[in-house]
Amino acid sequence: MKRPFLTLFALGFFAFLYVPLFVIIGYSFNANPVNMLIWDGFTLDWYRGLLGLGTPALDAQNRGIYIESTPQLLAALKNSLIVAGSTTVISTLFGTSLALALARFQFRAKPLYTGGLMLPIMMPDIVLGIGLLIFFSTIGLRLSLLTIVLGQCTFLTSYVCITVQARLAGLDPALEEASADLGANAWTTFRKVTLPQLAPGLLGGALLAFIISMDDLVITYFISGTGSQTLPIYIFGMIRRGVKPEINAIATLIILASMLVAALGLWLRARQDRS
Repeated sequence: MKRPFLTLFALGFFAFLYVPLFVIIGYSFNANPVNMLIWDGFTLDWYRGLLGLGTPALDAQNRGIYIESTPQLLAALKNSLIVAGSTTVISTLFGTSLALALARFQFRAKPLYTGGLMLPIMMPDIVLGIGLLIFFSTIGLRLSLLTIVLGQCTFLTSYVCITVQARLAGLDPALEEASADLGANAWTTFRKVTLPQLAPGLLGGALLAFIISMDDLVITYFISGTGSQTLPIYIFGMIRRGVKPEINAIATLIILASMLVAALGLWLRARQDRS
């Protein structure tokens, strides 16, 4: 508070980030089904409609505005959870293995692997999406949830690897050497010495992969097929037909879910650090 300029800058920065989220949350309770910028009273109809507990009444002009089909929404959410869960497990496994290999071994192709690791992150999403679409079409693989999982793993592995590498940089290699000197084999050393120390990095990388997978739209849009619509694609289709009140409700639920995942990660990390 002794530096007013920095204080104002920080407040403005956080307002720029979070005020739009609070606006979305606020308008998700707006009873006006036509113009969400005009407050027409408090209602929970949009949430009840999304959860299949009822359908909002027609508006005053009888324009017939109803909640989107709940089964389609639940199917899209189910697909997103399947894809996010699968990609999280696969990318965490491969990303951790790659990080350990780059940190513990020296080989001629190491610079090539390091550069290739950054390429999926730096490449524009639309370029990567088109490239994956061409690749899957060339090998004759039908677009489905499988292609979404494979496509997302190509870049989520890099995110996990970088996160685990940051954790590996702070580890003391003398602990692993001491374990080997005491007679433990490589697997025992990894399971009882290396893995517990890597747990915060593994957790952070897995949560990051899960959130990015749930949020991905551009790449998933190109490599998804019939019946494999994910939640971001479903919301994108709703927005193309106009911004409807239930979109704010869906966005609010996604924000709350992201906050719960982040809070869980912070709690587990704090618990790991205390132990």
